[in-house]
Amino acid sequence: MNKSLKQKIMTVCNNKIQSKGSAVGLSFYAFFANKNDNPKLLMEMAEWWILKNELDHFEKATKIKKMVEEMD
Repeated sequence: MNKSLKQKIMTVCNNKIQSKGSAVGLSFYAFFANKNDNPKLLMEMAEWWILKNELDHFEKATKIKKMVEEMD
């Protein structure tokens, strides 16, 4: 996963956790605008979420944040 996508995931997760609490759930679409302006990045995220990690449609933001932190 590229560095800019990792940073985006961390920012979105942190913002959602801060505003909605630690039980907030996200789908991989939460990291993108409502338009398909970067299909390559969207597919990278979908592949990581669905194929590589076999995550459900909605997962807790805290879980996603921890997974990305542990990727290094």
